[in-house]
Amino acid sequence: MNEVSPTSDRMRLAPVAISPLLDPRLGDMENDHSATKQRTLLAIAGSLLAEISLTKLLFAWFVSILLPAVLLGLAPLVLTAWIGEASDRFAEATGVGAALVVLAVLAVGWIGWRPLFRLAETNFWSLNALAVQPGYAFWREALRHLTERSLNRKSGAELARIRSLSCAGAGILLFAVAGLVAFAVWPQTRWMGSVADLASPRLLIFPTIANTVVIMSSYLAFASLVWGFADAGVDQPLDLEAFDAAPAGARVWRVAHLSDVHVVGERYGFRVESGRGGPRGNDRLEQAFARLAALHAKQPLDLVLVSGDMTDAGTSAEWAEFLDIVGAHPELAARMLILPGNHDVNIVDRTNPARLDLPFSPIKALRKMRALSAMAAVQGMRVTASTAQSPGSTLSEALESRRTSIEDFAANGGFHRSSELARLWHELFPLILPPDQEDGLGVAILNSNADTNFSFTNALGLMAVGQALRLTETFDRFPKARWIVALHHHLTEYPMPVAAFSERVGTALINGSWFLRVLKPYASRIVVMHGHRHKDWIGACGLLKIVSAPSPVMAKELSPTHFYIHALAAGPDGSLRLLMPERVEIAAPAGA
Repeated sequence: MNEVSPTSDRMRLAPVAISPLLDPRLGDMENDHSATKQRTLLAIAGSLLAEISLTKLLFAWFVSILLPAVLLGLAPLVLTAWIGEASDRFAEATGVGAALVVLAVLAVGWIGWRPLFRLAETNFWSLNALAVQPGYAFWREALRHLTERSLNRKSGAELARIRSLSCAGAGILLFAVAGLVAFAVWPQTRWMGSVADLASPRLLIFPTIANTVVIMSSYLAFASLVWGFADAGVDQPLDLEAFDAAPAGARVWRVAHLSDVHVVGERYGFRVESGRGGPRGNDRLEQAFARLAALHAKQPLDLVLVSGDMTDAGTSAEWAEFLDIVGAHPELAARMLILPGNHDVNIVDRTNPARLDLPFSPIKALRKMRALSAMAAVQGMRVTASTAQSPGSTLSEALESRRTSIEDFAANGGFHRSSELARLWHELFPLILPPDQEDGLGVAILNSNADTNFSFTNALGLMAVGQALRLTETFDRFPKARWIVALHHHLTEYPMPVAAFSERVGTALINGSWFLRVLKPYASRIVVMHGHRHKDWIGACGLLKIVSAPSPVMAKELSPTHFYIHALAAGPDGSLRLLMPERVEIAAPAGA
């Protein structure tokens, strides 16, 4: 065990010439406004209701849910109206003029059906991401939570069995509920339309919404059964029983894993989650890096991984502070990899938990560009990007052609450019640090953040299907390599009690169980490393080992923190072994 004693005086409350009645260095109730460690979620929800902009909320609801629902439900009416119109023209066709009309109708149909299909498909998957998958995940975790609380002190294989049964039960329950909803709404649906109907769109609003409810409820019913039994069959998480032994003569990689460092932009700044109950400023992170640099000088590190939430609210000042701290340790920066956390790219507002950005707000894209710029500065020449426009290029090379657009957008904004850069963000991941030899160790850096528009829901995660597909393609290109899969969100709920149900669902990777199944064929040569929950946990789902990093800065003000240096070894059978880690303690600053 290594212990670091506080040496910095930056955070000590030295006497000042003028002693104010309210010492600003100690903060006040505003610093606790969104602090889940200082205020209950019920109290924060009360603030939310008092401060939320109902106009923005209604508009965001319309754009994100109501409009996609109407467009999806309208698609069958438009399709049947065109088929009816085309049939009538065929029946009336005589002579050259009529033949030209028929050809025109066919041309319109041929040109228009593809956009109509894409529009319906886009809105279907949008509603799936906003309602169906989160709804299934919510009820699955609710049933698990209730079951686990009623059967207290269950652990190990017994707990895993209970969780499997709860997944199957949640699937059956949702199948029944969603089926009843579809059955109840069916009489209000309308699936056949005409051109005359389309001329009076206001009369179609309720039938189209009913169509969407039936479509999505039917999908939820059958998908829940599939997901529920698939989740029941997947390996459940268990605490790691023992660390591996290093094979004789095997190559060993030393990886320092930090996460959730929550850099603030002020010397006496408080972090959004801990408020006045946590440490002020960035002193603990500076201590962590100083200690890490000393350990590296004695025994070199191969990698320094920071698995998200480098900043507390994704502001420019916080990124500047983070890069300054990293820049003071070039030997660590040369080995460092960072990835985006929810505090880096989603809405975080210390003073307003009701903060809401509209779906097309340029500020959303700006936060992503700040994070992307920092990632390029730290590791841009060492990792390759997944974008199809520049396959095999490093992140820095892939961004060079967009430099002018990104700089102009950061200076002036713009809705069109915001949309383009948001697409670029999603196309880049996973970022890949390739293995140095065919059977070496590579790192896949993922973006697991859901695109949320609401500060109160900023912690949710979602693994994009396209990103997962590109990840497995990378694994297949390097069939002998071992991998660290690095992401911010946890793949599965840990086998340990939680203080509140909100902790279980408010931070979840919505499709984490599905992503576990994606990783399962490669499990023996993978170690997953993540952060997000600030939990110190090492376990496994079957052969897949999972490492959750504690935060080296998030704790009670007078409590010490820690992080780990992990040792990974190449197994003789192509596997990746996880050895006993080295724990590094960070003491609370004296006089804090």
